[in-house]
Amino acid sequence: MGKWRYGVILDAGSSGTRLHIYKWLNVQRARHDADEEDIHSLPEIETERKYTKKIHPGVSTFGETPTLVGPDHLKPLFDHALKYVPKSQYENTPIFLLATAGVRLLPAPQRTALLKEICNYAKQNTPFQLPDCDLHIQAIPGATEGLYGWIAANYLLGGFDHPKEHDHGKGHHTYGFLDMGGASAQIAFAPNSTEAEKHAEDLQLLRLRTLDGQSQEYRVFVTTWLEFGVNEARRRYVKHLTQSVDQGATEIPDPCLPTGLKVTTDGKPVEEESATPHLLGTGKFSECIKAVFPLLDKDAPCPDSPCLFNGVHVPAIDFDVNHFIGVSEYWHTTHQIFEHKHEDKAYDYHTYQDRVNEFCTQSWDTIEKGVEGKKWGKKVDETTALEVCFKASWLINVLHEGIGVPRVGIEGLGGKHNGTKEVLGGAKEKCYLNPFQAVNKIDDTEVSWTLGRMVLYASSQVPPMTGQLAKAVGHGENKGILGDGITDGWQFGGGRPIDLPVDMKDDDDDDGGDWHDKLFEDSPRRIPGILLFLLIVCVALYLLCGRDRRAALSTKLRSLFGGGGSPSSGSRRRRGGGGGILGAGNKLFGGSSHPAGPTYDRLEAGPHPDDFELGDLDSDPEAHDDPRDRSGSSGAESLDSNSPKVGRSSGWATPQLVTQQSLTASSLDTSPPKRSAGYFGSSASLSLQNSNTHGFGLGLGSPNMFGNPIERFGVVSRTESREKLAPQHTVALPRMKSGGFTTPARGWSPVLMKEAVE
Repeated sequence: MGKWRYGVILDAGSSGTRLHIYKWLNVQRARHDADEEDIHSLPEIETERKYTKKIHPGVSTFGETPTLVGPDHLKPLFDHALKYVPKSQYENTPIFLLATAGVRLLPAPQRTALLKEICNYAKQNTPFQLPDCDLHIQAIPGATEGLYGWIAANYLLGGFDHPKEHDHGKGHHTYGFLDMGGASAQIAFAPNSTEAEKHAEDLQLLRLRTLDGQSQEYRVFVTTWLEFGVNEARRRYVKHLTQSVDQGATEIPDPCLPTGLKVTTDGKPVEEESATPHLLGTGKFSECIKAVFPLLDKDAPCPDSPCLFNGVHVPAIDFDVNHFIGVSEYWHTTHQIFEHKHEDKAYDYHTYQDRVNEFCTQSWDTIEKGVEGKKWGKKVDETTALEVCFKASWLINVLHEGIGVPRVGIEGLGGKHNGTKEVLGGAKEKCYLNPFQAVNKIDDTEVSWTLGRMVLYASSQVPPMTGQLAKAVGHGENKGILGDGITDGWQFGGGRPIDLPVDMKDDDDDDGGDWHDKLFEDSPRRIPGILLFLLIVCVALYLLCGRDRRAALSTKLRSLFGGGGSPSSGSRRRRGGGGGILGAGNKLFGGSSHPAGPTYDRLEAGPHPDDFELGDLDSDPEAHDDPRDRSGSSGAESLDSNSPKVGRSSGWATPQLVTQQSLTASSLDTSPPKRSAGYFGSSASLSLQNSNTHGFGLGLGSPNMFGNPIERFGVVSRTESREKLAPQHTVALPRMKSGGFTTPARGWSPVLMKEAVE
């Protein structure tokens, strides 16, 4: 498992679907890096602009053709996610598609079929984690959408992690949340203590978990108004407008359109004179506000008092402590045209209404020229311009007549928040303490309810504190809490927490993960991947160590794994001949591939090889009386067959032991050299030519001979590499003098030659 965890979530709205990718540190890494303050905070969620992609229209348009939603709508979104989530994290990355008002308005059979098709397509075409369709692919209620938005706003503003820095008075440190889309509108806030106690059963219990495993609980009121989004409100407004004029009228005056603008009842511009009923803009914004007000339906029955509008119950809002953040249409309608050069400016009712009135009373010809000249920015087109007057009127009515937000600059706010000082400066400098502030981003992160859902999921992956009841992360009704800390209808934040290792390596975000994550990912292929990696490293090191050392190393490996005897053996086995584990790698490890090479004889006799161990190496040559330790260590070595240095080559020397008899033998003895049987053989002397002796050539002597069965003689440098590669012969060759030492002629193996007596 790598350093980062990822999550993919699709906001399936009424006008389009937007994909978001979020990432956060895995729990163990986050805990390792956290300081005293951060360890008590929620997991830190990150995202980037490139992680987002939106396409039109919404999935609700596939209600009658659900089989087309995958290839025609979801495929480019899934491809985008696969591009930016590292491959090593695919199977650990959850994917969610949460549909909102557009899908909620579909008939139940169409909605069920559509969501089922979406889940099947996601399972078949993405490798992401999708264990439960009911949890990951669903049409969420408007209240749930509002709660996720409330989480996102307070997470970004710091209300959760730094409550002392956001103390609004009366022990209150969270912010309210307002969201308005095309089809619905939501409100979410934590009432003051008095109202929370009075309306306890109307609240949602929300539980999060910080990095140290502590639970955070909040009680939040959330509600939604379906068909009170701007598009649905406009549809209801046009329907009421057309019904208020004489039947058969072709031109219907509309005060919510700029002067001279003609549009169809569907909002499309009318280019020429038309006998079809259409709307004609009069540009009277004050009349527009009055015409839109009845859409709030404030006279609807209120079965559970108090109510705001349309008979929807909402606890009394204390604007001294409840400061609201508005997103989506609240932002676009207040800033896209009227504050496009002052994005951080706080919302001011008086200033806003003046600017809207100034814009909407212009003729449509003047507005068109302003759009062409980019007077209001590059993002404002004709469609935006012709819709903004109605949207602004609807927004003002919802905020001030519906919800009751005080009109900054006109109405007193009470307490310390009043007067025109509240509208001076940017919203950031005032810590969002206005009753209402429209925002799009906070600290360069978009305020989206999808972020709130991912905060909930990441929080659920933190293991609870040891010794405490593991209360589930999620949300549900604020009543009937069970022993495990959940309530009726509890919505879990995610799957079970995963215990992940601490990974100190940094991911390369550009290519989607570092080499460590890709090689050591938590998958069934992990062990083979590690073995393959180690094999590649070993082969690379082997090829870089030089020809002489490769030959010496291959000899030792064959000796250990069954590749044949040592070069000093009396048998005529070729290197790497035949059997053993390394038998198939003769060419790679420098051995002969001669087909006549005999196979290796298994060791059967003697004690178990695990019964002995290497002796300690003492580098002091005077610490031993053994005559072998006083032999030279540089220059040409004596090639006496009885010498303990016989068989030494470049690299590590081949350890050998000889009998006491061989140490005292005369160097002038011209008889064929003798050897004592190895550790696993008999004690009788054996001829060098006896190739069938068991255990011969292992370099193992009697365990009682010198105290240790094996002694090491260090590393020497050999320059005569060709001697090692020359064919071995049993014919003796006279030696030539060289500096007081006898040197074999080139082209003959020094191991099997008898020393000439000079």
